[in-house]
Parts: sequence; structure tokens; C-alpha cells
Amino acid sequence: MSQPVQPMINQDWRTEAGPIRPLLLDPTVSEIMVNSWHTIFVERNGVIEESPVKFKDDDSLTRFVMALAVFTGKELNRKSPCLDARLNDGFRLNIVIPPVALDGPSITIRKPTNQSKTYQELVAMGHLDAKAIYFLSQAVAAKQNIVVSGGTGSGKTTLLNILSGFVKARERVVTIEDTAELQLKVKNIVRMETRPAIGSDPGLGMDALLRNALRMRPDRIIIGECRGTEAWDMLMAMNTGHEGSMTTIHANTAKDALRRLESMVLRVGMDAPLKMIQEDIAGTINFIVQTGRSLEGKRQISEIAEIVGRDGENYILNHIFHMSGDVIKSTGHVPKFVEDQLQIPTSKVRFPADFFDPEKKIALS
Repeated sequence: MSQPVQPMINQDWRTEAGPIRPLLLDPTVSEIMVNSWHTIFVERNGVIEESPVKFKDDDSLTRFVMALAVFTGKELNRKSPCLDARLNDGFRLNIVIPPVALDGPSITIRKPTNQSKTYQELVAMGHLDAKAIYFLSQAVAAKQNIVVSGGTGSGKTTLLNILSGFVKARERVVTIEDTAELQLKVKNIVRMETRPAIGSDPGLGMDALLRNALRMRPDRIIIGECRGTEAWDMLMAMNTGHEGSMTTIHANTAKDALRRLESMVLRVGMDAPLKMIQEDIAGTINFIVQTGRSLEGKRQISEIAEIVGRDGENYILNHIFHMSGDVIKSTGHVPKFVEDQLQIPTSKVRFPADFFDPEKKIALS
């Protein structure tokens, strides 16, 4: 892994991709997973399958991996054997090399398949439900704090991009990400990305950028993924004049997402009882939107839950939408913010009559 590698001269890194170039150009392939020089898998239409293509040998894969590292301008060696970066056109890149990768270099490339699509297109494709997305548009307009939860590749980032389209044009948004993937449809926006420590240069983590964002006069703060000690700063931001903020989190259910938030806040090492932390979470987060995949690999919203408080050690959740068979339906519960908005004559938050009736359907304009 120590041989010198010339930088990629062509600005399109895909021209240097060798045997996986056809996969990069294939619109049905959303993710490419190179486990070794002779074992490559792809995700096609939501289903993972083995690809017949392979590199010539381990050296040819190593040359491509090191050239990618040079192209991204990030360090990749035995001391720093993991690399995470974004490439041209929104491609997400992850590389792992020995000694942590036991079978040689491994590459994962995720293509931004749905991120540029409108919510109307995603509804037509069956990835979004018209009634659920209308509800979420009104929740964003009412400045509800929203956490999008789900597993890897379940469509969290795509949904966050869609939700950003419902932010009012006059609002100022600051985004913070480890690796920039968001393509928010907001005009007054400042985008920030964390920086790892390299040599003697100190790094800038998510929590440091979040604290700086509070000085930038944001109306909303959007964190690409909440995964560490920044969770506490995020909760404080939501509680101190930055309502309508959003983030994503890795979890399998709405309740799991809340438990994960607890554990991340506890990592801060605060001298605060768990009960106080739980009350802060319950009083700050308004909705958990759970994303997932169907058996056919289709990304979809599987649950929208309102957090309404605590009951002893448990969070009280009102499920506004949930899966019934393979279709998401409203449950009949009316969220608190809707009842509150009905009391404000000037409110622009609007719902059709009987919207929360499980049998009521709507059509988006």
C-alpha cells in the first residue's frame, strides 16, 4: 500500500474506475460494494446481488483505492486506514484498507439516486405516501422539531432533502454534516462539514460546529446525522429559539431512536440524572419519522410518531401514521400542534376536513 500514486488528472474520477465504471453508469445500480478485487456486490432496484465484474488483481484494486484517496485529498494509510468522503455529483465514498480490512482494500460507493427527485415523483413511484408527505409539509411549516430515523440506505437523507423544500424562503438554515450529502432546496443557507484531525492540525467535530452555528443567527439547524455528543447541543438548540430543526439517526423504530438519543447525551458526561435527560428529549423532539424498506427493497416511510411526554420510564407516543400491511395509514390521532394551530386565526397551517380519518385519502396538487 506504500507505492506512489499519481493524482487523477481527469476531473471525472469515474473514468479511472476500471471494471466498475459500467456499474457507476448503470442507473439501476444505487450502491457498489467492493469486498475484494474479485468479489463485488451491487444494490440494484433495492436488492443486493453479486456482480460478475472484478479487478485484474489485488494490485489493480490497490492502485484505484490510493488514486481515489489522492483525488479526495484525504489521508489513507496504515495509520489512517478508513476514509469517508463525497465525490463529484453527490457520490458517497467509503474506503477501508489493511490492517483493519483483513481481505485487502474495500470500497463502498453510494450513488445519489433519489435525492434530486421531487416529492411528487417519489409519491408517483410509491416511495412516499401523499397523505403522509402532506402532513409532514405542514409539520415543517409549523416549525416542529423532527428526527428522521432508519437503517442504512433506508432513505433518511432523501427524506430530509424533501422536508427542506417546505422551509419558508425567508428562513435562514445552517447545515452540519460529517460528509456533505444534503441537497437542500433553501436559498438562505450556510453549509458546514466536519474536519478530522490530520497530523498536527486539530479536527473540528460536529459538536464544535453546532456550537458555532448558534452564533450564525439560524432560524433552523439541520444536522445530517446525529451520532455522538452533539446530541445534547442539538437538544439545547431546539429548546432555545431554533424550533423546526431536523436531523437523522440510525434506529429501527421510533422508540429505539429516543433511546439512542439518551445514550448519546449520556456520553457527554454531564452530571445530570437520566430522568432529566429523558424529560428534555420528550419536551424537545416533536416527531420521529421512521423510514425503512419493503421486502422488495422499496424505500418508504413506515411510521410517524408524536412524542407527547413521559410515563414513568417510558415515552408516550401517539402514532399519527403507521404501517397497515404494506401501506402506511393515518391512525385517527390528531397531533397537538394541529389542535394548537386551529386556535390561531392567522395560522397558515391547513388540513382538509377529516384529514386524520384513516379512510380519508388526498391527492397532491
